[in-house]
Amino acid sequence: MLTWQWSHFESLNVGDLYALLAARNAVFAVEQNCPYQDLDGFDQQAWHLLGWREAQHDLAAYCRVIAPGIKYAEPAIGRVLTPRQYRGAGLGRQLMTQALARTTALYPGQAIRIAAQQRLEKFYADFGFTIASGMYMEDGIAHVEMLRPAPIV
Repeated sequence: MLTWQWSHFESLNVGDLYALLAARNAVFAVEQNCPYQDLDGFDQQAWHLLGWREAQHDLAAYCRVIAPGIKYAEPAIGRVLTPRQYRGAGLGRQLMTQALARTTALYPGQAIRIAAQQRLEKFYADFGFTIASGMYMEDGIAHVEMLRPAPIV
């Protein structure tokens, strides 16, 4: 069971910020053996969704949401991760469900864009995302942009 924390950058405390940056470094730089510039200037403008394991207060799931017009025309969900020790329990699906609900509430009636590692296309397709670009290499990893259409009202 996770406790969800939805915080804009300014309201993250130092411990929470450290936990999310450590998790991003562990997954994206160390585990994927991919040196890249994680601190890209978008964190300060983003909402951060942190999923904590209550008993240990360990970060078990994380992503960020960037408002429309900053990175893409649409709101964007990115830096989606579940640390290795928490994989296989469906936490990534819980994270995306939470992220989509929050993003839709913040930006109603808008499509949502992600830059997905190509190997995760099926995972994101299960949430209604479809491929919106050709494959491109980013930091040595194959990616595609994917778009979840705005809901029809």
